[in-house]
Order: sequence, then structure tokens, then C-alpha cells
Amino acid sequence: METLDKTINSYFDAWLGPRDPRVKGWLLLENYTPTFLFSVLYLLIVWLGPKYMRNKQPFSCRRILVVYNLGLTMLSLYMFYELVTGVWEGGYNFYCQDTHSGGEADMKIIRVLWWYYFSKLIEFMDTFFFILRKNNHQITVLHVYHHATMLNIWWFVMNWVPCGHSYFGATLNSFIHVLMYSYYGLSAVPAMRPYLWWKKYITQGQLTQFVLTIFQTSCGVVWPCEFPQGWLYFQISYMISLIILFTNFYIQTYNKKASSKSKEYQNGSTATVNGYTNSISSLENNVKQRKQRKD
Repeated sequence: METLDKTINSYFDAWLGPRDPRVKGWLLLENYTPTFLFSVLYLLIVWLGPKYMRNKQPFSCRRILVVYNLGLTMLSLYMFYELVTGVWEGGYNFYCQDTHSGGEADMKIIRVLWWYYFSKLIEFMDTFFFILRKNNHQITVLHVYHHATMLNIWWFVMNWVPCGHSYFGATLNSFIHVLMYSYYGLSAVPAMRPYLWWKKYITQGQLTQFVLTIFQTSCGVVWPCEFPQGWLYFQISYMISLIILFTNFYIQTYNKKASSKSKEYQNGSTATVNGYTNSISSLENNVKQRKQRKD
């Protein structure tokens, strides 16, 4: 394994240049092999998990979902706050910021972005909960692509450009995740479901995030600084791929909502969000069942 790691590291160093020495020896960053193996294991579980659960009863996971989602909400809020204050303290330039002129603020950004990278490993649990709850329809190409790629992308970011212009997308994404995981956490509490109204706006926020990230990244191309240009072009390309996939998801989910909603009510079925049953229709069904019992 050590020989393999050395071979891979030498290849990356020859391809991408010297790594940032400030992250040398940090957990999971020294070698690419652990990140790659975690990603392969994730894809194997995505493939084999639904097959294993096919003839089994779905798990509820309600209590652990509350803890998991609210825990990620707090982590996302922490990262958002630390990134915003770090950028302010370092006097970061919106148009283009290199990786070495922010002083101590750069180290603050690097520490927070390591947590951002590590959170992508934690977020694999999103998919595992879908599998355990047998919500396989939510394991889409978009979902798997986004989860499997982010951990790997941020391993490279942390080793070569762990601060500077890299901060922007992570800051916006952390804010969106505060809204998203708080929604998911509260959705696991049946009494809270009727009061949750911002699901649609989370997707709109995600699309807005990608557009803003492309704009800010493009500024670094138009008004360059010492931040490596190759990373900027890669980020723009990746954001475009997410815009395409998320736009398709939005159209499929919300533009067809009126027709699908009427069918759901006619059939007595309920929609699910991240493995949680839609609140309004489920409450109506519960009321009907109670009336039937009284009669």
C-alpha cells in the first residue's frame, strides 16, 4: 500500500505541481488512496444495497435522521460562519484571491475547508438512509454523481488550492446546506411537517449558488491573480454539469407537480422528500383512519 501511495503521489505531483505544504500530514490528505477507496465503497453500497434490501422491511431511522440532519445543519452553520469571518479578516478580493496573501486568515480558511472536505464523506449517509428506508427512487444519477465526485474533488482542492479563490463555492454551499439539512431534520418530526414550506426554494437556491459560483470563478479568469487558472476552468465546467442536472431535476419535480399532485391524491399515495413522507397528504390519511375507527 505504501508503494502504491508513493506512486500515485508522484504522478499527481508531476501532473499538478507541488502540493501546498500547509496541509502536509493532515487526516486523509496525505494519500489519495483512502478517499478513492471510500468512493468505491460508496458506489458498491449504492449498487448492492437496494438488492440486499429488496426482500426486507424498510427501516424507520426516524430518531437517527433527526440527529444526523440537525448535526449536519450545525456543522454547515459553523463552516459558513468561519468562512465568512475568515474572508473578512483576510481581506479577500472577490474577483481573484491567491492562496498565500491572506496571512493567518488563510490558515483559518484551510482548517474550515478541511471540515468541508470531510463533511462530504459524512454526507454519504444521505444515500445509505435512502437505501435503508427503501426510497430507491431518490437515488438518482444526480444524487450519486454529486456525492461521489465532491469528496474526490475536494481532496485535490485541499492539497493544491486549499484557500484563496476556493472559498466562494464552499461558503455558498454551506449556507444552502443549513437550509437543506434543517428541512430534512425537521421533516423527520411528524408534528413539524405541515410547517415546512421551503423545499422548492432549496433547489432554487442550489441553482443560484451554481450560477454565482460560475460568475465569481470567471472573474478570476478575466482578472487573473496568482491563483492557478486550471482550477478555475475545472470549477466552471463542474458547475455547468451541476446546473444541467439540477435543472432537469427541478423541471421533473416541480413543473410536473400539478399533474402528479392530483394523481397522488386520487391514488391516496404520498410524496417523499429525502426519505420522509409528505406531511399534508399523510395527515389527511391519518385523520380519515381515526374517523373510521370511531365509526
